Amino acid sequence: MTTEAAAGSGTAEALHRETVDGLGTVHVRRLDPARDTDVVHSWVGEERARFWGMRQTSREEVREIYEHLDSLTTHHAFLVLLGDEPVMLFQTYEPKADRVSECYEVEPGDIGVHLMVGPAKGAPRPGFTAALLGVLVGHVLADGDVRRIIAEPDVRNTGAIERLRRTGFEIGPEIVLPEVDLPEVFLPEKRARLAILLREAAETPR
Repeated sequence: MTTEAAAGSGTAEALHRETVDGLGTVHVRRLDPARDTDVVHSWVGEERARFWGMRQTSREEVREIYEHLDSLTTHHAFLVLLGDEPVMLFQTYEPKADRVSECYEVEPGDIGVHLMVGPAKGAPRPGFTAALLGVLVGHVLADGDVRRIIAEPDVRNTGAIERLRRTGFEIGPEIVLPEVDLPEVFLPEKRARLAILLREAAETPR
């Protein structure tokens, strides 16, 4: 696997790029609400994305949500692409500015993540999701100030929890994220599983 901080030809917007053996070039760029709404709306409306909590959200509502997210300094949204094909949506956030801070003790260097792999296309690709998670972790840890990556998948999403465990996350207790009801955003109460990846664990060959 080859990692580069900047992208080459055709990926000028990339913030992070890796060439993954057997898969190809994967790169990360900021999500553009104007350009990427159709892709995101098509993904979040699927049954497989039920834990994302946006299945009934209209295209315009999706765009408004990510325009709001794009206006924040504490929360950011990204697309991971394989070549030119979007394959993963993920978001980062500062835990101290998020409801998860009510459920665990935030430490300096913590960064939170939400992620959703896009629908599979073509023949199955063994190791595909694991490779994408590796790219995500590499991108987040490129910031030398990050010491821990925090995730809180829905407690019912056992597949995601197991994928995080295999990536090196320590799976912690069940937590209850409180409801958020603001003019800009509504988030229902969520029963989740806290998961934490230490930089040292991520950097240890598995």
